[in-house]
Amino acid sequence: MEIHNQLWIGGQWVSPASTRTIDVISPVTEQVIARVPEAGEEDIERAVQAARHAMDQGPWPRLSARERGQKVRALSEAIATRMQDFADIITREMGAPASFSLMGQVGAAIMVLDGFAEIADRIELEEARPGLLGPTLVRRLPVGVAAGIIPWNVPLFISVMKLGAAMVAGAPMILKPAPETPLDAILLAEVLEAIELPPGVVSILPAGRESGELLVRHGGVDKVSFTGSTAAGRRIGAICGELLKRCTLELGGKSAAILLEDVDLSAALPLLMPNAIMNNGQACLSQTRLLAPRKRYAEIVNALAEQVGGLKVGDPSDAATMVGPLVAERQRERVLGYIGIGRDEGARVVVGGGRPAGLPRGWFVEPTLFADVDNKMRIAREEVFGPVLVVIPYDNEVDAVRIANDSDYGLSGSVWTADREHGLDLARRVRTGTLGVNALATMDLKQPFGGFKASGIGRECGPEGVEAFLEVQTIVG
Repeated sequence: MEIHNQLWIGGQWVSPASTRTIDVISPVTEQVIARVPEAGEEDIERAVQAARHAMDQGPWPRLSARERGQKVRALSEAIATRMQDFADIITREMGAPASFSLMGQVGAAIMVLDGFAEIADRIELEEARPGLLGPTLVRRLPVGVAAGIIPWNVPLFISVMKLGAAMVAGAPMILKPAPETPLDAILLAEVLEAIELPPGVVSILPAGRESGELLVRHGGVDKVSFTGSTAAGRRIGAICGELLKRCTLELGGKSAAILLEDVDLSAALPLLMPNAIMNNGQACLSQTRLLAPRKRYAEIVNALAEQVGGLKVGDPSDAATMVGPLVAERQRERVLGYIGIGRDEGARVVVGGGRPAGLPRGWFVEPTLFADVDNKMRIAREEVFGPVLVVIPYDNEVDAVRIANDSDYGLSGSVWTADREHGLDLARRVRTGTLGVNALATMDLKQPFGGFKASGIGRECGPEGVEAFLEVQTIVG
């Protein structure tokens, strides 16, 4: 079993303040594979004080954006040299299929950092403007000490999506990885040590929800960037509102893929499916509501059933595996519970619907496709966060847009059609943060990402992601 005894605080490895530990459990074997220290209140205090010193007295906020961007580029290069190590760890700790861990988790993280490094080269943090009574200077300053609270589903990617932006802006950051996935964060700390950041610029504190709330409430933290469930986001947003603390919230999704009447299924489905059951269904931007025209409904359901039924389920370290286990037993029970709810609501299970045969160990769920689904059903409205898809019929394109927009969420979406220009026109009518038109991806790693409605507040990636870690100051005279 892998044992770690130290925390990365303020740019150095230190002994934790308590003896509390976190057991990392393999979602494949259900056995403990690693043990790491759990950060507590004293460790949080040390990390905040180190970050405050870096912010208030250290060189980091006073460097140029270009100089900080050089460190972002160094971080990207350092992760690239350990790319396979990161991918293997993420597969071990949370069950992502090996191919997705390598490119969808680590490869995407590298590309995001490269995008932030490019932004650092061109961003202007001071601008002279003519004012009403004379010249003015508009400056963009680091927001202060930032906390990044990371979920377990795409841990490295989300960590660097926050960290890269904060680094360009000059804001020291404390990362709190989820207790299910601390191992990739420990490797990230090793990589950060190698690029020699100034003391206090980054700390990494594996811990549970209680420590996360302590970090959010800490008076020395100026900005919170959270990715996770909408329920937890509401709680964090309420705390930040109470304390008048800046926050970015990237939350849940129940995204709709609209298949138009002219869609070529042989071309569309191979591109759609990776977005539909991405990361074992544990991705906030998964296209889990599939909207099909009534005229082609049976044809589309049958074609989807063939795709879903053909997904290989098994050991995520096997290169042939397309769907691995869910992250934890509680997550498997949640997903199986939703499958039961779908049956009770009158939806028809076309493929899947339970635990796969031949896999007595591990938190596996069969990829499941529901047909005869009404958008009012819970399986069409609530985020299942597992390999469960629903096919909803629509009457015409006005009806399709209505159904797509009839959701508490607004994170992602897609349109599939033989006419790209028509698809773009329809996409403009969907109230969601990112969309793809006949596209393999529904987000661009160098452009803003975030959601409408209950999918969150603010944007990450692109220049807008950096702006989330900046304050604006106007000097008159």
